[in-house]
Amino acid sequence: MNDLTRASPAIALAGVNLSLGQGAARVHILKDIRLDIGRGEAIGLVGPSGSGKSTLLMVMAGLERPDTGSIAVAGEDLGKLNEDALARFRGRNVGIVFQSFHLIPTMTALENVAVPLEMAGVADSHERARAELASVGLAERLHHYPAELSGGEQQRVAVARALAPNPAILVADEPTGNLDEATGKQIIDLLFAGHAERNTTLVLVTHDTALAARCQRVVRLRSGRIDGVSVPA
Repeated sequence: MNDLTRASPAIALAGVNLSLGQGAARVHILKDIRLDIGRGEAIGLVGPSGSGKSTLLMVMAGLERPDTGSIAVAGEDLGKLNEDALARFRGRNVGIVFQSFHLIPTMTALENVAVPLEMAGVADSHERARAELASVGLAERLHHYPAELSGGEQQRVAVARALAPNPAILVADEPTGNLDEATGKQIIDLLFAGHAERNTTLVLVTHDTALAARCQRVVRLRSGRIDGVSVPA
């Protein structure tokens, strides 16, 4: 663990447990997770399917609440926030990129990126959205709807939307899972560029070991537990 992580973690998880489902179908997904992630650090989450990677990412993003334990993100204890306060906090501080884009089909690329800015009360939301789309190479596609864009272009819109509020935390769940190799590499390059240029903390779930190796640390999960943490050579 580096000095940055010890001094002021961007994300701090202590004793986090989470079970999902009801009755006999209830499954213990995360088991006593303890992890500090430094401000501006890039972390790769790896592990077999079903190991809890995506669920851990959702907990960090405030999209799932744990049964026990504490989660602090950007200095805020998420357990002390009600649902409305948590949504506002997430809108200001957490950018999320999913495998399946999650764009609003009835909105143009420009409108999709402007939505989180408008919700955060940004006055020049459309200008900011325009600049973000230009930065991901979509200056000529502002007024196209998701159905008129390729998969790679849709994911570029999703990256622009995640970065637009200048979040402290950027989380990405298998962001290249629906893309071909060349397009996926472009998306990853955009995520790492956004991380480096803005000193955003990046947490990336991936099954690609070469991609995980681009991160500063790799956290391995197995059966809901942290199985090891390594620093790529």
